[in-house]
Amino acid sequence: SLALFPHLDVGGNIAYPLKIRGADRATRQARVEELLKLIHLPGFADRPVSKLSGGQRQRVAIARALALSPKLFLLDEPLSALDAKLREAMQVELRQLQQQLGITTIVVTHDQREAMTMADLVVVMGEGRIRQAAPPVEIYRKPADAFVADFIGSTNLIPFGQGGTLLGHPMPGFSLAAGRG
Repeated sequence: SLALFPHLDVGGNIAYPLKIRGADRATRQARVEELLKLIHLPGFADRPVSKLSGGQRQRVAIARALALSPKLFLLDEPLSALDAKLREAMQVELRQLQQQLGITTIVVTHDQREAMTMADLVVVMGEGRIRQAAPPVEIYRKPADAFVADFIGSTNLIPFGQGGTLLGHPMPGFSLAAGRG
């Protein structure tokens, strides 16, 4: 749920955190206009939220979250309710917005593609613990264990036996690092 207030228009939703903090009307209005430009919805301040598309609602919710210029931006499954095409477009937009604003952003997602596309650092959790924390390329190329490899997608795990054998055939000079696999 984006938790937009249905009784407020777009501008009212974005300005709400500022109003609660006691910002005057001119400050709120200026910040709303600034954020609407930032999220590519200039001129939408007076629109009812009920008239917005899913992607537009998502942008308004993001603008409202940015209204107070946070130092940390936490997004919990931000794109899960969007269709595939819009989800891909919003992944790019969120990434660009994060880079433009320079805000540390944590995105919680179960979508591996989304994680690999949007992140500088991916933290893979399984069974209540961190299995690997690394840049996406490292997660893909060097998964820490079978769980992480499976998280990335389909994998071909080949059993490597004791004494340097692979499927019963000797593999001289080849060994597995302890704790991997």
